[in-house]
Amino acid sequence: MIFMITVEIPNGIQVEVKGSEVTTKGTLGSNTRNFNDALLVVKKDGNKISISGVAHKQLVKKGNMAERSFAKQLQNDINGVTKHYESNMQVIFAHFPITVEVKGDTVLIKNLIGERAPREARIAGATKVEVKGTNVRVYGTNINDVSQTCANMRKACKIREKDARVFQDGVYFALE
Repeated sequence: MIFMITVEIPNGIQVEVKGSEVTTKGTLGSNTRNFNDALLVVKKDGNKISISGVAHKQLVKKGNMAERSFAKQLQNDINGVTKHYESNMQVIFAHFPITVEVKGDTVLIKNLIGERAPREARIAGATKVEVKGTNVRVYGTNINDVSQTCANMRKACKIREKDARVFQDGVYFALE
């Protein structure tokens, strides 16, 4: 059985479907997402996007799962170009004062547990990082890129060969 999912396009958002690529443009920027055209058929009808699976007998189950997944990703893209996805992080240190700075497409975490060389975390996609004192704001239009940038910063702060109960310095998600 083949299902069809429709996603509403709000006013002020432009969505363009070309081949196996969907581009969403809004006031804050644009997102581009690829889909598997062997599993999905994506069409734009006015202010709606219809997503349906292929009619191939062996691919129906995979197509139905891909429909729901792609519809949610497309909804996230539409939400991202209308309002930013944002994550706030906090620099916490007890032993050595840590400084965080943004240089190009990397975040430099300096003086973590007294190390001379800074640790680097890659900024994914078009995500922006702002540092004010010990507060780090990560925001952008793509939820995957924002989450990956935060994960890269957390991974760069991982302390090895020391007791994790004592050395808890690093960049953590802020509790709000």
